[in-house]
Amino acid sequence: MILVSVIIPTFNRKEKVCSAIESVLNQTNRSFELVVVDDGSTDATAEFLTKEYQDQLTIVTTSRQGVSAARNIGVSMSTGDWIAFLDSDDIWHPDKLKRQIEFHQQQPAILISQTQEIWIRKGKRVNPRKKHQKPDGDIFLPSLLLCTISPSSVIMTRELFNQFGGFDVNMPACEDYDLWLRITAKHSIGLLNENLLTKYGGHSDQLSQEFPAMDRFRIYSLLKVFLSGELTEAQKKAVEITAREKLKVLMIGAEKRHQDVEPLKDIVNKVFSHSLTYNCFLEEGRKRLLRHTSFSAK
Repeated sequence: MILVSVIIPTFNRKEKVCSAIESVLNQTNRSFELVVVDDGSTDATAEFLTKEYQDQLTIVTTSRQGVSAARNIGVSMSTGDWIAFLDSDDIWHPDKLKRQIEFHQQQPAILISQTQEIWIRKGKRVNPRKKHQKPDGDIFLPSLLLCTISPSSVIMTRELFNQFGGFDVNMPACEDYDLWLRITAKHSIGLLNENLLTKYGGHSDQLSQEFPAMDRFRIYSLLKVFLSGELTEAQKKAVEITAREKLKVLMIGAEKRHQDVEPLKDIVNKVFSHSLTYNCFLEEGRKRLLRHTSFSAK
């Protein structure tokens, strides 16, 4: 029997997260453990969930560290050979785990998979645009353009998660894009062509509403994977083309807002001219791309 560790990170969503929890507890496949990581909530989430669910799940409380750290901590506190993630504002359909476990039993060489999903935006169902259609197999190239994998739909082996070091705790957003780039450069992604998840969006507490110029985080990930030494020459060329295109878009927006992106342009050029080592890039990239210093007003 395959034991799946299900990780739900949450922050100040003590009532909303209950729908996510219930969707796990109602799975037809019962071989799972559920770990909820309360990432520094100030609304008494841990106390509320302890009272509501008692011994049905494990609650881990941390200081406010962000979703990447919360997911990583949840994995470290779990025991299953397989890992699944669920965002606190999404819900699984009852057969989600059952169908994915069956998929991997039939295709043991595939170490990670996702499913199709239903999108709800501001209370209304919307259809994904063509660019959001999920690919499968070797999806590294389409994954450069935008995030092609939904964390809430993923199941993967613990070994694979540990091999790639989990989520980058330095990234306040686009942390999923970052991990999927690293994984898809080396591994095929399975896809169940079934709607086994409902994703809810459009609310004010989403990360995408909190941070400006999100492409700077994606550029950071692109530069990081370029310098990793893990890519083929063809993959590196595709990364460079994508990063420079995202830089152009970022610069157009910054100019309209009278913001200075020269430091960002400089670090991109340094990386692709091979004048920065991986470790030096991490130091400069975190300062210029992740900590807003590239976007100071002129």
